[in-house]
Amino acid sequence: MSPLSKRIVIILSLVVVAFVATGYLRARSNDEKAYRALTVYSEVLDKVQNDYVDDPNMAQVTSGALHGLLDSLDSESAYLSPLEYKDYKEKSATKASGETGLVLIRRGYIAVLGSLPDTPAAKAGLRIGDIIEKIAGFSTGQMAIGQAELLLRGAPGTVVKISVIRRGKTEPQDLDLTLEKLPAPKLLEDKLQGDIAYLRVPKFDAGMTKQIREKLVQFQHQGVKKLILDLRDCPSGEDQEGIATAQLFVSSGTITTLKGQTVNPVVSTAEPSKVVWTDPVSVLIGIGTAGPAEIVAGAISGNHRGDTVGDRTYGTASTQKLIEMDDGSAMILTVANYYTPDNKEIPANGVAATAEVHPSIDEVIAANDQNQPVPSEKPVSADDPVIKRAIEILQGAATPARKAA
Repeated sequence: MSPLSKRIVIILSLVVVAFVATGYLRARSNDEKAYRALTVYSEVLDKVQNDYVDDPNMAQVTSGALHGLLDSLDSESAYLSPLEYKDYKEKSATKASGETGLVLIRRGYIAVLGSLPDTPAAKAGLRIGDIIEKIAGFSTGQMAIGQAELLLRGAPGTVVKISVIRRGKTEPQDLDLTLEKLPAPKLLEDKLQGDIAYLRVPKFDAGMTKQIREKLVQFQHQGVKKLILDLRDCPSGEDQEGIATAQLFVSSGTITTLKGQTVNPVVSTAEPSKVVWTDPVSVLIGIGTAGPAEIVAGAISGNHRGDTVGDRTYGTASTQKLIEMDDGSAMILTVANYYTPDNKEIPANGVAATAEVHPSIDEVIAANDQNQPVPSEKPVSADDPVIKRAIEILQGAATPARKAA
């Protein structure tokens, strides 16, 4: 190894060691595990330097180590190298109205958490669990969610090529997504049996709480006495919209608490003056329920205001901070998580259903039919087992006793 290479190794090693040490020592400064971790890292680095088959590119090794370090924390945290961060800032500054409608999560590679109705992603049949291996020719193996989202934006009419591994498949499939200016998300409403109304929320964009409030007032004028609030396949939006929507239903208690190691707890509470709906409510949830929708479901369930029906939510309700580094790189770091009123960490636990309803094999197969687009408006049917169970509960059927935290 040349003197210059050795110098680079030393400098980069110090950067990584300092980074790791800061995280460990801040959390447990008196814990010998911190020193043990640094010793292991030093040993690994020494072996790479001296025993690897070729003279290693230590800049690349260090970048990979930092990507892996952030990737090991949670699905939202990510490292951006100086080149990646430069590109990220340039693309972020570009105003683009064309989108795909994909909601993304990261599990090693970028994956699909949901496809918004009436969007290119929905028309292509992209569903939760599909793995996006490449976007515009770039591997998503170490890609931050924000980077992927920027690659999937542009002028309407622009074609973005992606490579997707569908759920249950092993080989990637190439798809062309034509970007569109997306329509504003719409509530889907219906009347079910007797005095039961149904309201489906696709996304908690700005202004969604206002729309929901107006619908609830309308239902009351129509003599509706019970409500099914469908938050299945509601994977994104603004956290404050979720908090504000929960306040339409909960008159007392805690809505949610946001807290982290360096973030003082921020408690959002119920406000009686904001309550619109005081009649019975059941909330439908599932694996496609994430973010702000989890705040709503957790607040209603945690305050015993209503039942959650279906399956456990995904678990993403958190907040991130962009931290710039001196070398031109950056971190997108999760700094705080949302908690339910009973102090359960949503990203770690999701929100559990108080009345569990699991899909049948036929329903799972139908939901993963790759030849069919994601329906823009799933028909509201009392035969839907989750809706059926919610109706039974609203009509007085007993639910299982809630498990202790």
